Amino acid sequence: MEAVARIAAALDLIQLEEVRLHFFGKKGKFSQLMRSLGNLSTELKKEFGQLLNLYKQSLDELLETRRLELDSIDMSQRLRSEKIDVTLPVDAPLLSRGGGLHPLTRVRRDLEHIFRGMGFSIVDGPEVEREYYNFEALNVPATHPARDMQDTFWTKAGDLLRTHTSSIQARALEHMRPPLRIVAPGRCFRYERLDASHEHTFYQMEGMMIDREISVAHLIYFMKTLLREIFGQEQKIRLRPGYFPFVEPGFELDIWFRGRWLELLPCGLVHPKVLEFGGIDPKEWQGFAFGLGLSRLVMTRYQIDDIRHLQSGDLRFLEQFR
Repeated sequence: MEAVARIAAALDLIQLEEVRLHFFGKKGKFSQLMRSLGNLSTELKKEFGQLLNLYKQSLDELLETRRLELDSIDMSQRLRSEKIDVTLPVDAPLLSRGGGLHPLTRVRRDLEHIFRGMGFSIVDGPEVEREYYNFEALNVPATHPARDMQDTFWTKAGDLLRTHTSSIQARALEHMRPPLRIVAPGRCFRYERLDASHEHTFYQMEGMMIDREISVAHLIYFMKTLLREIFGQEQKIRLRPGYFPFVEPGFELDIWFRGRWLELLPCGLVHPKVLEFGGIDPKEWQGFAFGLGLSRLVMTRYQIDDIRHLQSGDLRFLEQFR
């Protein structure tokens, strides 16, 4: 049969589509045969119509089989043509451009260097966290209204993507004994409405110091030292009362930036209950803690106007920091 031969002879999907239209298009041979049924008697029309349907069904199956064969061949050809041998030497112009650190990495390394110089240790913790460490060990029980402040990604197993690096603080208090100084940089997650200043994934640096007779004066000293080192000059700051369940008293530390106050650094003295959750006597030991918005600090330092640039993967943006 002509149709069977032409289907088998099609060398690509374009040719196969031409065969299909030739036989089954509006002006195709099959359509012409179907229109001719109107000239037949009722008995012949029924018999001839059944034969045409069987004919079409058979050819449809052949077309689909051939389409799958050609699709597989086409994919194999594409894979061969698009493959990259990563063992080949890089072109000299591309190699000469070099690479660069992401601005988040730059600022994180600078901060770690600064805090190491002040006697702090760098610690880490899991991003998929237990509810206890993310909330309860930080004085945020299940019925606490503060949980409404943080929309959270939960897993089916009942764990969550940590909403702040403060969960590392809770873990550290379980395993480290005072006096201690720690900072914990890392990635956090919240179910946010995305805009120029909000992302569902962002970076923080949690910090904490536990020792005897720690006061707000110690907190201010370390924060001013941090800001002076990171910006290269003294920064004008202010403390505003702020509510955070894991510190008492709590503050919002703002810096004077480009003619206005910019909220940068929530902080305060570690709440006695948080110390107790970590097995530390709050009558003997006190401390301060802070949650530095690492992403926001990067934006401030490099005058970036949209937080979404930081994780866009856009080379036009990233090449500015090579």
